[in-house]
Amino acid sequence: QVHLVESGGGLVQAGGSLRLSCAASGRTGTVFTMGWFRQAPGKEREFVADTNRIIGGTKYADSVKGRFTISVDNTKNTVYLQMNSLKPEDTAVYFCAAKKSYALGPKDYEHWGQGTQVTVSS
Repeated sequence: QVHLVESGGGLVQAGGSLRLSCAASGRTGTVFTMGWFRQAPGKEREFVADTNRIIGGTKYADSVKGRFTISVDNTKNTVYLQMNSLKPEDTAVYFCAAKKSYALGPKDYEHWGQGTQVTVSS
């Protein structure tokens, strides 16, 4: 089993920045791609970004391209999401996720964190 714990959420004004962290523990050698999803009130969970921690590569949702950056530190088994130029519509619970598949994108995620709230005020 892989255990994921997010941190770094909070309240920020529009135009501000936040950095989310997700620390993985347990059988981390079984997961090769890590990513972030978000769910706003009344909406379905949506893909934000992911990265393959072995061969590299990143994928972003169109709504965050150019503003968010995903990165991973394999020595710490931690994935980060740097969020800049935040907008009120970025308000959501952000979830970390991990999967065995090397393929980038929203499919086949097997392990999920509990989520961290990000609120962007206008």
